Amino acid sequence: MIRLFLRERLSWILFFSISQLLVLLIGYLDAGMQMNSVLYLVFITSLFFGVFLVVRYHKETRFYRALRDHSQSFDLTTIPETGSPFEEMTSEMIQKQNEVYKTQLEELHTSVEQEKDDILSWIHEVKTPLTTLQLIIERVDDQALKGQLMYEWLRVHLLLDQKLHQKRIPFMQNDLFIEKTDLEALMFEEIKALKLWCMQKGIGFDVNLQVTEVLTDTKWFGFIARQILTNAVKYSEASDIIIDSFMEEERCVLTIADHGRGIDAKDLPRIFDRGFTNTIAHFDQTATGMGLYLAKQVADSLHITIDVSSRLGEGTMFTLTFPKENDFVEIAGM
Repeated sequence: MIRLFLRERLSWILFFSISQLLVLLIGYLDAGMQMNSVLYLVFITSLFFGVFLVVRYHKETRFYRALRDHSQSFDLTTIPETGSPFEEMTSEMIQKQNEVYKTQLEELHTSVEQEKDDILSWIHEVKTPLTTLQLIIERVDDQALKGQLMYEWLRVHLLLDQKLHQKRIPFMQNDLFIEKTDLEALMFEEIKALKLWCMQKGIGFDVNLQVTEVLTDTKWFGFIARQILTNAVKYSEASDIIIDSFMEEERCVLTIADHGRGIDAKDLPRIFDRGFTNTIAHFDQTATGMGLYLAKQVADSLHITIDVSSRLGEGTMFTLTFPKENDFVEIAGM
């Protein structure tokens, strides 16, 4: 702040210094003036000027030091009182600009909320004809055609489900309900939803759940499981997906392993990034790169740790570690 003050008052300092040099020059050239008196005058005025700068520094920088340390918020009560006309003008401009920003932010917030409500309403409206379409597909006798139609129906259903949860995630803390969840029933329900797709690809499930009950939010954890199982089925062919659960260090651990194409080692750190698909089959137009990204966001809110191990061409294992029961006190307090 001292350096800024000196730069701001550089013109004052230069003017005073030039004036002092001029006095010294006159005293040197004028034989009628005693040089000692001139030097004494220059010393006294320089001393007073130094004291003046110190006083002005503390007085003028008080307001701006407080502005520098002011928190980046719309609360203007912490802005210090002004002590000069220029400080008062600065404070008034800040308040006016603050009001403009608050108005724009409120309008933007209202617009975003309206857009979110419109999208959620649209998704719910689309689900009605989608359910009707599912019933129509189930009446198709041609099994090959039925499988193809069901696969396309499932793709639409999963994309809508992703979009629905994507819009809800920023507000999911208001929607959390931690309860004892039947892990076995939940996993079989998600597997059942993928049944026709799995039959079409020759994929089976080997489920061995030593722990059948966990403490979590049923709806949101179901979304996590759905994304992982969907990926496992999508990238596997004619193989089994193995689902296990067990206790480890007082925590429930759920593993979902497939024998699909696997993930390249260089892609593993990025699989939870928004919009990232892969570098091996970058031409895959069906991948959105949103499923695992959204699943990780939900898992973080539920304090579920997701670890991934994979070998290219051999398969992938997702390991979900649930928090201890005491950890849910922190979630409930959010």
